[in-house]
Amino acid sequence: MAFALLTSVAPVYGLYTSFFPALLYMLFGTGRHVSTGTFAVVSLMTGSVVERLVPVSLPSNGTVPNEVALLEGQRIGVAAAMAFLVGLLMIAMFTLRLGFLSTYLSEPVVKAFTSGAALHVVVSQLQSLLGLPLPRPDGCFAIFQILASVVEALPLTNIAELLISGLCLAVLVPIKEINNRFRSRMWVPIPGEIIMVLLATGICFASSLNTHYKVQIVGHLPAGFPQPQLPALHLLPQVLGDTVALTFVAYAISVSLAMIYAEKHHYIIDPNQELLAHGLSNLVSSLFTCFPSSATLATTNILESAGGHTQLSGLFTSAIVLIVLMWIGPLFYYLPKCVLACINVTSLRQMFLQFQDLPELWRISRIDFAVWVVTWLSVVVLSVDLGLAVGIVFSMMTVVCRTQRAECSVLGRAADTEIYKPVKYNSKCFEVPGVKILSYQAPIYYGNRNFFRDALSQLVGLEDIMKHEDQDLDHRIKMDISTVESSVSVLDQKKSTGMAVQAVILDCSGVSFVDSAGARLLIQVCAECQKAGVQMHLAACNANILQTLSFCGLMHHLPPQQIFVTVHDAASYLQQTMGNVEQKDPTIWV
Repeated sequence: MAFALLTSVAPVYGLYTSFFPALLYMLFGTGRHVSTGTFAVVSLMTGSVVERLVPVSLPSNGTVPNEVALLEGQRIGVAAAMAFLVGLLMIAMFTLRLGFLSTYLSEPVVKAFTSGAALHVVVSQLQSLLGLPLPRPDGCFAIFQILASVVEALPLTNIAELLISGLCLAVLVPIKEINNRFRSRMWVPIPGEIIMVLLATGICFASSLNTHYKVQIVGHLPAGFPQPQLPALHLLPQVLGDTVALTFVAYAISVSLAMIYAEKHHYIIDPNQELLAHGLSNLVSSLFTCFPSSATLATTNILESAGGHTQLSGLFTSAIVLIVLMWIGPLFYYLPKCVLACINVTSLRQMFLQFQDLPELWRISRIDFAVWVVTWLSVVVLSVDLGLAVGIVFSMMTVVCRTQRAECSVLGRAADTEIYKPVKYNSKCFEVPGVKILSYQAPIYYGNRNFFRDALSQLVGLEDIMKHEDQDLDHRIKMDISTVESSVSVLDQKKSTGMAVQAVILDCSGVSFVDSAGARLLIQVCAECQKAGVQMHLAACNANILQTLSFCGLMHHLPPQQIFVTVHDAASYLQQTMGNVEQKDPTIWV
């Protein structure tokens, strides 16, 4: 009901949106702990569109005049049209099998996004907690605009609502802590939310707080169900742009929550099936004057803390909402809105506890730490949709940068084994004489081909070899022939120069793919090696890499005999070949 007010519609529509989506998600969803319905961020984004298209504000309590009833119908018409379009877009994404987009939501992005969204929820509840009539900012820096408005309007704080909020928080926070710490020893968690709702409603009714102290209450809740009807389809073109952004935010929130609790309780969700579940939930519920729904932070945390373990919990949730709609709803006439705000705020405890993961994340991966911080700051400073986009793009850019700056390692062989490890990190591995074995743990593509070429040239020493080849031939002959006085054999000289690089083995086991630019680079490297008198060999290439290289013409420069299944096969072949050559060399004295 509180989130319905954020959507700028009557509170009863919040109950409708809590009934139909929960029932439908139970049938089609894969998240066992996910509760669907109203969510503050989705409600805020929907409410901004409603306020723009139907800008006249509605009175929250009392008898609604005919003019205001007409405006209320127009407002819920806009919200229902957005829900209808959200459902269509999600079902279209399901048909196109776009659930894989959730793979771009890395764990740091998910946790930072949900924590930032939780902060948006808390800030959006401040006006209900303090009883302040605040304007609703939209777009970037909305949180700071709300906080500035709160500071300016502090003298107008409703003391009665402030006291009610303080008492509710003083009761709910310890109950949450007790339920969390002693969950294994308790048969049933303490229903603190239900207790506070009943107490606050009874006290407000007995004391007439709404009349004497102007405490904002929920007001009249009509009993029964709304008549099914088509949304205002003529509004779809006007809300299309905002609804596309809303669709991605709603899906990101829903899948993020499902992923968090699936990881916590050790099961797997189907992101594509989640598209269908939330798409049908929005599409069908829009026919019953519901606004856009998604998985909810607050009620999902409540459901998980209350001991829910399967989707069947959605049936009991819908049953409770049905009872409220049919019979109990009118009894909540005197329920203070600040109590609902307190329930929402205290239910976000788990989302804020994710900050405790930051020290461990710093120790594990500072890049992931940076992704977490950038995503959280973007969500908080900019907006939910822009922050999510910035977080995903930044996360993908870190992957691209890591593939660009991948290390090219020199491998050495452990004695009497077929194991090859980087000599830089393994002191018991030694290079094969005359052979440079290189390992590159990244794809070779247009983005990193220059880095790869520079690293390979530096490790092999291609530039020095090319300079040496360009020297005068007579000078090289004089350097190779020993004088008579020194009595040194040509064979000894060859043994000393045999330690130079004669062959290169490129271990491709860590190369996942090669594009056309990378293939042309490998061809160029092979040609340069041949010119420098260094044999180029490939090992452990997968089928796709070999196919790409073949299509680009690598086989004209690299015969099949120089492509091996494993690094050890290539090294053994080269050792045997170079050994035979040395044995055939005659001893000549000069």
